[in-house]
Amino acid sequence: MKRFIQNIKNIWKVKELRERILFTLGLILVYRIGSFVILPGVDYSALERAQAAGDQNTLETLLSLFSGGGFTNASIMALGIMPYISASIIMQLLGMAVPAVQKMQNEGESGRKRINNYTRILTIVICALQAPGYLALYVESKGAMPADATTFWWIQTIVVLVAGSMFAVWLGERITDKGIGNGISLLITVGILSRLPSAFTAEFGFAMGAGNLIKIVLEIVAFMVVVLSTVLIVQGVRKVPLNTAKRVVGSRAADDQGARNYLPIKVNASGVMPIIFAQAIMTIPVMIYSGSQDGGGFIQRTLGDVYGITYNVLLAVLIVVFTYFYTAIMINPRKIADDLKKSGGFIPGVRPGEETAEYIDSLVSRITFPGSLFLALVAIIPAIAKLAGVNDAFAMFFGGTSLLIMVGVVLDTLQQIESYLLNRHMDGLMEGTRIRGRRTQGELSGF
Repeated sequence: MKRFIQNIKNIWKVKELRERILFTLGLILVYRIGSFVILPGVDYSALERAQAAGDQNTLETLLSLFSGGGFTNASIMALGIMPYISASIIMQLLGMAVPAVQKMQNEGESGRKRINNYTRILTIVICALQAPGYLALYVESKGAMPADATTFWWIQTIVVLVAGSMFAVWLGERITDKGIGNGISLLITVGILSRLPSAFTAEFGFAMGAGNLIKIVLEIVAFMVVVLSTVLIVQGVRKVPLNTAKRVVGSRAADDQGARNYLPIKVNASGVMPIIFAQAIMTIPVMIYSGSQDGGGFIQRTLGDVYGITYNVLLAVLIVVFTYFYTAIMINPRKIADDLKKSGGFIPGVRPGEETAEYIDSLVSRITFPGSLFLALVAIIPAIAKLAGVNDAFAMFFGGTSLLIMVGVVLDTLQQIESYLLNRHMDGLMEGTRIRGRRTQGELSGF
């Protein structure tokens, strides 16, 4: 504990790191304030009455979770960062099918800037399409629309929603450039974490009201076990041993037997993307049929209940499929084999070239299967927690996208801070642990 406190003090000794942390906290504060600024003309008291009456479905709860409450507050940042995430996913998919986008991806820094510009433009388009639906399907359905809502009010409110979402994107990019990094992901995480205290308080009050203190203790223990398991899977890496070419210094080899390294293959190479894809597909039919006269009937009964059996079975199957799909995008065995061959590296017992590509492909396939099952399990844990008697708000934190985002972003942030400390010859923040942010000897970069 003494070492950990000393490491915390070391953070403030590094001027650049201290300034970056303070800058990040300042922009996060601006983002949180923005989530409470209500749209002009909206009757917030009507929204409060709807929330107090429990007139909020699970889809609205989920969207509010990612926006830090801005969605249910009808704030200027009600759409949050999610349109930008959707635009980024679309650009990644276009990179697979459109040669022009593939060319930009291979152009280095200039290509990355052009892709970012196109992503921002696509974000504006998505926001402009989502804003009217948000006002009609949520604000108007809660009775919070102004009585004299004119065409001008609709236009100005849509512009405000688009501007608020783009301002949130700008804050995230500034945190990435001048803060501690991972700005977009950090804003989503802050929005998720902002809902955790109220969700836990509601669950604690419910359990204590029933006089069941043991229940809340068991829930906390179960939550910690789920988080630890998620950390293990997110950090899990299969190390494939490699022999690389000898390093030559002058006219002789510096190492008689060549360098011994390893190729790291993550158990969960696809990250949180499969769950995002699957949930997006599952919510599209609900959003389409929510405005129909009968509310979608069968669609609402099957896909509208995120805690239902049908919804979770379909979600788990889609996650397994998308995990294989996205892993195939992220890892190219043939390219890895070609890079190894060019650098003079090889896997012991496997011939370079085609045989190496086949070996890596089979290895990735075997690793991806348990990883996909774990993602599917994480996605349906909230439904299991709900069946166990946990309230809706707190059950959302037991798994799903929110948990994976929180774990992933927290680990990435610790890695950023760790690198600053180690570069200045100080003890790392996570000294004595196996955090993956620390460069270990023999680990290859570029794969």
